[in-house]
Amino acid sequence: MSLVPAQPPASITDDVCIPEHCYHAFDALYCSLTGAEPIPAKFADEKYPLFVTWNIKQRGEYHLRGCIGNFEPMPIIQGIADYALISAFRDTRFRKIDKSELERLQCCISLLTNFEYGDTYLDWTVGVHGIHITFPHPNLIQSSSSATPSPRTSSSGNIPRITSKQTFSATYLPEVMPEQGWDKIEAIDSAIHKAGWRHRITEDLRRSITLERYQSSKCCVTWDQYIQWRKANEGQH
Repeated sequence: MSLVPAQPPASITDDVCIPEHCYHAFDALYCSLTGAEPIPAKFADEKYPLFVTWNIKQRGEYHLRGCIGNFEPMPIIQGIADYALISAFRDTRFRKIDKSELERLQCCISLLTNFEYGDTYLDWTVGVHGIHITFPHPNLIQSSSSATPSPRTSSSGNIPRITSKQTFSATYLPEVMPEQGWDKIEAIDSAIHKAGWRHRITEDLRRSITLERYQSSKCCVTWDQYIQWRKANEGQH
């Protein structure tokens, strides 16, 4: 199933994602933890796949505290509010965010755009694209002696028919690869492990990958910026 939005917005610009999106996410978390009254969103309720990322400041630097999203286009007013809480409370890599951490948080919203299938697992650009990979269980992969990256395997008849329980998938947002200093192979191998494969990675495994690349419009705000926004907007609804 394609991750391409069925009806993408008419135009994609660098300011697709705006600070108000992040304020809305912060407001959802703040109100959930404090019982405060939420401030209604005033931005356009367009449909996008999206990710909400929480970072927390430790020793002067921000570190990941939670990140979850969805590849299905959704109305962003409800989607941002929902995934603000899902990423804060249900990212199994971390304990739930609590009220005592609010003042150290940074919120980033990524609205995903420009989905395309890659011809091979290397058909994407570091610093430009995010990647979403899927691959079958390696026991189902037919060995190949070729070292050349293969076309995406969804058009190949060499892979046995499989069920969803026998497939693996993972994604990395566009900013992850530059932040980690990864080249394409390092990013792909890390994504394979992230998908749940804990054993040796072979070239045949890499060649079995169906890769979809995408871009994102991203915006981040800090707690201090959110509080200034909330104080300015309280009593206006």
